[in-house]
Amino acid sequence: MKRSDRLSIALHILLHMGQRADTPMTSDQIAGWVGTNPVVIRRTFAGLRDAGIVASSKGHGGGWTLARGLDQISLHQVQQALGERLITLGARDESPGCLVEIAVHRALDDALEEANRLLDQRLAGVTLADLAHSMGPHFKLGHPTQH
Repeated sequence: MKRSDRLSIALHILLHMGQRADTPMTSDQIAGWVGTNPVVIRRTFAGLRDAGIVASSKGHGGGWTLARGLDQISLHQVQQALGERLITLGARDESPGCLVEIAVHRALDDALEEANRLLDQRLAGVTLADLAHSMGPHFKLGHPTQH
């Protein structure tokens, strides 16, 4: 089973942006936080922008900002914006057409689908503000500008 690093990284970045809510952050700055290329940030954040989670502005002083407060962004919304599942199974077709393999894949796919439905429900009930509050009083939130 593989966990989505992309989702974890996006959540990490969004929480840091919550601390600096009124200060636009460039793709270069964000990429430096997580040790990746700014192009990866722009591609990832395009989906978050389309979902209304972040906003971008160009030019001097521009960059990425939160489009709404952390209390209005659920983990499920971020997951959906990224277009991926939190947990996936990498099933290989070693013997295409094998009835045993087909039955195994069907059972695993059904179980994974049910698990993802439950996980989606749980993630929909957790906001980024919930995560921020769970870090205690040392994690100070900014006040995002509504876009």
